[in-house]
Amino acid sequence: MKKITNTLFLILLFTGTGLISIAQTHPNLILTKEGVEKIRKNLGTVPMFDQVLATIKAEVDAEIEIGIKVPIPKDMAGGYTHERHKKNWFILQKAGNLYQITGDQKYAEYIRQSLLAYAKMFPTLPKHPTDRSYATGKIFWQCLNDANWLVYVSQAYDAVYDFMPKSERDFVEKDLFRPLAEWISTENPQFYNRVHNHSTWGNAAVGMIGLVMNDEALIQRALYGLKNDGLDNTMVDNDGGFIKVEGQNKAGFFAQLDYSFSPDGHFTEGPYYLRYAMTPFLLFAKSLANNRPDLKIYEYRNGILEKSIYSLLYETDTKGRFFPINDSQKGMSWNSREVVAAVDIAYLDFGNDPTLLSIAEKQGKVTLDVAGFKTAADIEKGLAKPFKHRSIAYNDGADGKHGGLGIIRTESADGGEICVVSKYAAHGMGHGHFDKLSYALYDEQGEVIQDYGAARWVNIDQKGGGRYLKENQSFAKQTIAHNALAVNETSHYQGKVKAAEASHPDQYFFDAKNPDIQAVSAKENNAYEGVKIHRTFVLLKDESFRNPILIDVLKVTSEKENQYDLPTWFQGHLLAASFDYARQMTSMTTLGQGHGYQHIWKEADGMSAGEPTQVTWFTPQTIGSGEVEGKIFTLTTSAIPNDELILGRAGASDPTFNLRPDPVFIQRRKATNSVFASVVESHGSYDPVSEIPISPFPSMESVKVLLDSEAYTVVQITHESGKTWTLAIANIDASEARNHQVTIEKEIFEWKGPYILK
Repeated sequence: MKKITNTLFLILLFTGTGLISIAQTHPNLILTKEGVEKIRKNLGTVPMFDQVLATIKAEVDAEIEIGIKVPIPKDMAGGYTHERHKKNWFILQKAGNLYQITGDQKYAEYIRQSLLAYAKMFPTLPKHPTDRSYATGKIFWQCLNDANWLVYVSQAYDAVYDFMPKSERDFVEKDLFRPLAEWISTENPQFYNRVHNHSTWGNAAVGMIGLVMNDEALIQRALYGLKNDGLDNTMVDNDGGFIKVEGQNKAGFFAQLDYSFSPDGHFTEGPYYLRYAMTPFLLFAKSLANNRPDLKIYEYRNGILEKSIYSLLYETDTKGRFFPINDSQKGMSWNSREVVAAVDIAYLDFGNDPTLLSIAEKQGKVTLDVAGFKTAADIEKGLAKPFKHRSIAYNDGADGKHGGLGIIRTESADGGEICVVSKYAAHGMGHGHFDKLSYALYDEQGEVIQDYGAARWVNIDQKGGGRYLKENQSFAKQTIAHNALAVNETSHYQGKVKAAEASHPDQYFFDAKNPDIQAVSAKENNAYEGVKIHRTFVLLKDESFRNPILIDVLKVTSEKENQYDLPTWFQGHLLAASFDYARQMTSMTTLGQGHGYQHIWKEADGMSAGEPTQVTWFTPQTIGSGEVEGKIFTLTTSAIPNDELILGRAGASDPTFNLRPDPVFIQRRKATNSVFASVVESHGSYDPVSEIPISPFPSMESVKVLLDSEAYTVVQITHESGKTWTLAIANIDASEARNHQVTIEKEIFEWKGPYILK
């Protein structure tokens, strides 16, 4: 395609693409000339933005002082060359923005010399010497990081496109950008041509550099994937997960938008990976919005990108930390650079929602572009309104028919929160865990009953080069590592990803209309042959309790006797247990031989005589002043005679201390059909400064199963005052219009809808 000028060129119509002819100038990706001019005219008037500008300027100036460093690649993540090239991509992108905003040519010169250095080195590079990835990179150990680099550096090149002489542009395009784009795409189709967060990075990288270079072939490849790549329509990721692609878009950016999200914006791999994938999704989309308005990318799939941003924000605790669903590193939050950019872009491009400004205030920074400037300017004007988490149910799967995620929240008496996350989602491809109908419980400080997350230390070289550790597969993904029912010491679907991907649980009902009584219920019928599991969670807010309580009813049915293990991975230190137990004093054994059991030490066990069982623990919490205080929680569970009650701890069969030594309580029962009913109560607190415990003992007296039939399950909970509540669940018909009636000990219970609590 013939260029018209250095700064102005015509994009011609390509047969069958639906593109139209529009004019473009540089910069044209995230920055635009109009946006840059607006920022320049208003510098010095928006303190938050000015502070970000000063901070980034100091950071980039320091790197310029050090000099350009483009070492020959050799290291895994965490090693020097990996981290140096990673830092380079951030610094180059920031230098490009600084050049455009300040006009100081030293930033353009730094980018120019860096690009020339990379262009000189790249043709000499073989495949990365580590060769330990399913798709090995050139600059980095995996193509994924090569794509990361190109997404950011394409923005730097866009910023200095007019600054560099044509001869130098030709050189860096011929010896660096085009061959890198080919390496990422045509030479590694197993990386590029599938539906996965890795591929999203690849598509965005190829598309963004294509937009800068006005290379329509690369743009089309980014949008629609490779043609005739030899792969079938089953997009298999490196960990064995797959998505069956049956629509018009088989691969490329549109396929990512089609298959990665449910219609309401939930990302099937979970919020941790959506946070990571949000960067290529939004940066490429914004680049397309600036260059290809005819594509109407923000309107695609009924505004799926906007929905995905809000799903990301809602799938967090009150501190903005993402629920660690599937493979996730604990502690990742909306303070990450990816979400800072997502919030700013969402505020600018999706309607100026003032609640997003309150998140930006908490983040304490904005992006160095027009989105960040607009966000900071409107914060300065006092337009921010509080962002409020709310109870919400998300569907999973591209069609929204593959289970989902139920989040119910309610305010506690002291202004805090109790939040339940019920997971009945699709497997999540290779990053998925075998945890159907599992849950996690949060208060306003964080986890109370936890999801383990991933066995990985990201970018910590001493821990497997920052990669997933072998214990991620052998423990973190397995059913017993979650608060989910394990049958016969095996994981759901026998721990096989392909089988797990082929099925999913189903939501039975979700009710958040009444803030004092909220519920979520789901069923799983395929995790074990011949076993059906139905689990219901109810949040009850009542003046009888210091804080809202969680009622958990798990019904399991089978035609044969099985061993059922129901773990509770509580956060904190065991204070007391109501049952007699024998503590292992001098040696311990593992709980089993496989499916994660080999990684659990059996520290103590006892047997139930049939009365309700209670386990009480203390969860320490660090408050704003740095002092440590904490809350006291109790699990009260129904029990039948000969239930084995096990106290354990993760960390067995772990020679290099990769696992956290987290405690667990496991209720083990041998039965055919059975109901596990329990209540989790936040009832006390302890301040180590005053050394005064408040309400250290639970107020829950008992939990009893009054009725369990095919049609109905009825559970009664009793307060120490003698007050009782009865939860009745219709197991077959969840219709809101259906009337139900059961008789228990001559008392008639009548209700309408799938459940009642009274």
